[in-house]
Amino acid sequence: MKKLFKSYAVAWAVMLALFNVACFVSPSEAYGMTKFGGAFWSGYIFITLAFVGQLACAYYAFDTKSAKKLFYNIPIVKVSYTGLALTLIFGALCMAVPNLPNWAGVMVCAVILAFTVVAVIKAKVVSDEVERIDDKIKAQTNFIKMLTSDAESLMARAKGDEAKTACKKVYEAARYSDPMSNSALTDIEAKISERFDAFGKSVVSGNTEDVQTISDEVVMLISDRNKKCKV
Repeated sequence: MKKLFKSYAVAWAVMLALFNVACFVSPSEAYGMTKFGGAFWSGYIFITLAFVGQLACAYYAFDTKSAKKLFYNIPIVKVSYTGLALTLIFGALCMAVPNLPNWAGVMVCAVILAFTVVAVIKAKVVSDEVERIDDKIKAQTNFIKMLTSDAESLMARAKGDEAKTACKKVYEAARYSDPMSNSALTDIEAKISERFDAFGKSVVSGNTEDVQTISDEVVMLISDRNKKCKV
């Protein structure tokens, strides 16, 4: 995602340069008043800080090789961008209003900055929590996914109609099972794995009698597992 961040950084630099041009190229005096008085510098400093903070947030969001993680980090970029936009609006007003007390500009911009920082932290916490839950779900669904994949492969290797029918029965039982798992199912899932291995050996060896018997056992164990999942 580094190329994406480089493109983003170029656009960011252009916007920062444009902001500085607007600040220092525009007339410094009008109607006998200088624009560099009042809250000009407080507005300028806070807007610059908002630019830097937004770039830091973008760097954090884009600093990943995972497209899914980047998707989770998008709210961080959006929140920081919103904070930058608000700081630009209110900071520019502080800079533009002649003789506005400096403390007023500091207070307004500080409130917006604090709001942005809190919102970015919340977005990061949510992003990390969603990623943690996603990893947990991935781990908890691994058993049924692997069992379904192995059953499908075994079905393709089966020889004879009876063996193919038995393999299909086991495959469909695994395919339509509850995908979630937890520690309470460890024992029965271990039994399913054990009997499925025996089932696979019987299919490969062509032992039709064992294929039928063990396939029924595997299907029954999967059914028992699904009942426990509901509990």
